[in-house]
Amino acid sequence: MQEKIQFDLIVIGSGAAGMIAAIVAAKNGKKVLLLEKLSKLGSKLKATGGGRCNLTNTLDNETFMQRFGRDGRFMTPSLKALDYQALMKFFKALGVESHAPDGYRVFPITHNANTIIEALHQEMLRLEIDIICKQRAIKLKTKADQVIGVETTDHTYDADHIIIATGGLGYPTLGAEGDGYRLAKAVGHTITSLHPAMMPLITKEKWVANCRADTIPQVELRVDLKKAKKLRAKGDLIFTKEGIRGPVVLDFAREVTPLLEKYGEVPLLLNLTKGMNEEQIRQHLKQIALKTPEISLVDLVATLLPKPLSQALIKLANINPLSTYAKVSGQNRDTLIKLLAWTPLTITGHDGFKMAMITRGGIKLKEINPETMQSRICKGLYFCGEVMDLDGPCGGYNLQWSFASGYLAGHLYT
Repeated sequence: MQEKIQFDLIVIGSGAAGMIAAIVAAKNGKKVLLLEKLSKLGSKLKATGGGRCNLTNTLDNETFMQRFGRDGRFMTPSLKALDYQALMKFFKALGVESHAPDGYRVFPITHNANTIIEALHQEMLRLEIDIICKQRAIKLKTKADQVIGVETTDHTYDADHIIIATGGLGYPTLGAEGDGYRLAKAVGHTITSLHPAMMPLITKEKWVANCRADTIPQVELRVDLKKAKKLRAKGDLIFTKEGIRGPVVLDFAREVTPLLEKYGEVPLLLNLTKGMNEEQIRQHLKQIALKTPEISLVDLVATLLPKPLSQALIKLANINPLSTYAKVSGQNRDTLIKLLAWTPLTITGHDGFKMAMITRGGIKLKEINPETMQSRICKGLYFCGEVMDLDGPCGGYNLQWSFASGYLAGHLYT
């Protein structure tokens, strides 16, 4: 390729946002160049949903945006341009059927991310989009607050429109090294604090390692810090060798990691008994013990929780698991019931960005026009996907946001 070809658009990054942005622009008659620093396209996209590629979900736009918190409404124009139904139609037009087997999460019917990547790749080839891999963007070329091109490790490419779709810092082995933040900051953009999110958490307590066999449903988590009492979440939880994971933990990690950086450790309280309070737990145990007075305490508590977890909590209360309910002192019963209602855990760490599916933080939203995804600071510069300061929970939220924001950015509205 000649070094000085004038492109209409250069897209930096070949994730969900970058590829759909390139496709939209090319369909609108633009000459497009896509730059990817790795040797293959869509490396992080390939890992989404455990490789099954949870594209989106079936929530209405209003509910969808609420799940992103106070900044969720920033997505309004993007979702208006490409909601979940429009996304499914987009892929159907590329020959990829999708479905929602649980009525909520949407997957390609192959349940294989390669299906999505290949469809996007073939469409880019059909549209004659120039694709160059192993090209890392080093610097944005600008002139009078207008982008005019991109310098890579060994080339310079000219264009009056540039889309940064480089993603966050999660999974650095898949190319996430914060290039987009660096490029944006160099032309005057603000980058908010960056924290790993959607990841397992490590606990101080070691008893969790004995409770790994089961998924605990409908667990409520809340932060036990005076200044963070309102932080809570609910969902399925799994104990691990070193701590906790599962959907509720992955979602809640975005709240915990900034606190962990600030305080060093974060105390949590877990309701593991599907929302039962102390009195309800007391009555439940008492009624069963009256009917079957010889039942061991571990079997009694196992009517509420899996047996390994029941045994761990009974031991925490300093009670013999083989005792009967009647033989346990009132004080020890109270201790156990309090533990069953709200089990304390202390988060002491995580595995950093290497295990983070997404990044909390990014390019400041106030510096981006949500109607166009164009920078308010540098003309012709656009952003889409995770590189911005907006992230959501598990369940297709972040991928839908990437596709929708990329779709809108690709129109190159000014």
